[in-house]
Amino acid sequence: MSVLFCLCWWNLIGVFGESVSVMEGDSVTLNTDVTEILEDDNILWKFGAEKALIAEITEISRDKQIFSTYDVPDGRFRDRLKLDNQTGSLTITDITTEHAGLYKLEITGAKWSSKTFSVSVYARLPVPNITRDCSSSSSSSSSSYCSLVCSVVDVGHVTLTWYKENSLLSSISVSDLSISLSLPLEVEYQDKNTYSCVLNNPISNQTRHLDISKLCQPCSDSDSLTVLISVAAAESLLIVTGFGIFCICWKCRKTGEEVQICEDEITYVIMIHEPTFYERNAHTLKVEEEDQVVGVCAC
Repeated sequence: MSVLFCLCWWNLIGVFGESVSVMEGDSVTLNTDVTEILEDDNILWKFGAEKALIAEITEISRDKQIFSTYDVPDGRFRDRLKLDNQTGSLTITDITTEHAGLYKLEITGAKWSSKTFSVSVYARLPVPNITRDCSSSSSSSSSSYCSLVCSVVDVGHVTLTWYKENSLLSSISVSDLSISLSLPLEVEYQDKNTYSCVLNNPISNQTRHLDISKLCQPCSDSDSLTVLISVAAAESLLIVTGFGIFCICWKCRKTGEEVQICEDEITYVIMIHEPTFYERNAHTLKVEEEDQVVGVCAC
């Protein structure tokens, strides 16, 4: 039973191994925990459930080593792998979320040993955004309260939290990738406490502090502005609808000198912003018949 327990425990160590967390874009080194590669030692690095070989060192003699790195079919490790020629440790540069997963180290030679690394890669966090929420219909809202929302977009494996001074007020967590989060808060206009919204994952955080005096303005002002804009838009629509074809007409009468004096009729034209008056100057026209009266419309 003791032997069986030891074997099970040793296998569990091999499965779970060492956990490593790193920020996207950084470099991470997986250490072999050896100070020197011995003669005839072979060091193998494998990745993923398929245990694809990505790097190896063959110690032929103390003065001769063969270093090799390999890529996987999708090319995620291209130009990113480096081996330490003394310890055999593996460094992954410019790491991305595609490099998260299990890495297995195997050392063969005079002695055999192995080690497993579970690598977690976290995206860089944005700074949370705090906005005023005038649409809040909470029953606790009143003219003395300010409704706020702290939000972030396209995040995963994070927690969003409101703090009052150093006390936690509310919190929301998500384990999915690329999701949006929002967390409401109500404070009094005259509140002098310090509030902050914090976004964090296991290895980093981003904080936005709340300035109540700047952000919390009465919603009635905004609502009034919205109504004015709506009314102005409706009036403009009516004016545009009422815009029509217009004509400028004038009538002419004959004088004793066989010319016509044309008197304009003023037509009012409705434009989008304000009425505009168009008036044509008097026209002098020649006529041949003594009693002819001419009417002309220009549209």
